[in-house]
Amino acid sequence: MNRRRQRARSLLARLQLGLEALYRVETRLAIDAFVIDAVQRGQMQPARAPREQLLLREMDGELGMALFVDAAAIANLERHDPAARLDERNFADFCLAVEGVSHFVYVALAAARQRPVSQLELELQAEVDKFVCCFLVGGVIADLRLRLYGDVRYADDLDAEERERYRTANQEAARYAAALERRFTTRAETGGLLAEVRRFYRMDLPDKLGRIAQLG
Repeated sequence: MNRRRQRARSLLARLQLGLEALYRVETRLAIDAFVIDAVQRGQMQPARAPREQLLLREMDGELGMALFVDAAAIANLERHDPAARLDERNFADFCLAVEGVSHFVYVALAAARQRPVSQLELELQAEVDKFVCCFLVGGVIADLRLRLYGDVRYADDLDAEERERYRTANQEAARYAAALERRFTTRAETGGLLAEVRRFYRMDLPDKLGRIAQLG
């Protein structure tokens, strides 16, 4: 393993530890062992090849996982550490990395509990995770919700069902983030924010959508 891949995996491992600490969960898995590079992903021949991708395969009752995150994004985060400063240089790549780690942790926890997870639930939680992580790392970022959800471009190779799923996840996460802003972030009530998002994390999809509707 070359040094670049070692650094990339250690960065994702730090994100994993941070996300698990945020939600007070534990996968007992080292994300490093599941990270693959572009060559390895190509050998798996996925239907799509986005910059972040969690690949799943079920065999003999066991779930196999592999996580790909664009090497250029990881290299940029190494140069511009979001823990030191989250800004225009690293914002998009930080969100990309958070999304990948979010998918990995959420699927791992669900698999351990033998709980099925829909793709919409997975994407919705990742969109929420990006908002919460950006707020906790960067503080009160101007127009954070707009930057995350307001000007979204979907990949051209998505089919209609996939596009609708991503659009729904984006819209519902934006509504939830707006509620979090109203109740917590503008008043810097971090304790209340953490309690809310931890409850939300443990809900299934119908309850998540119900909670978003309740908060308005």
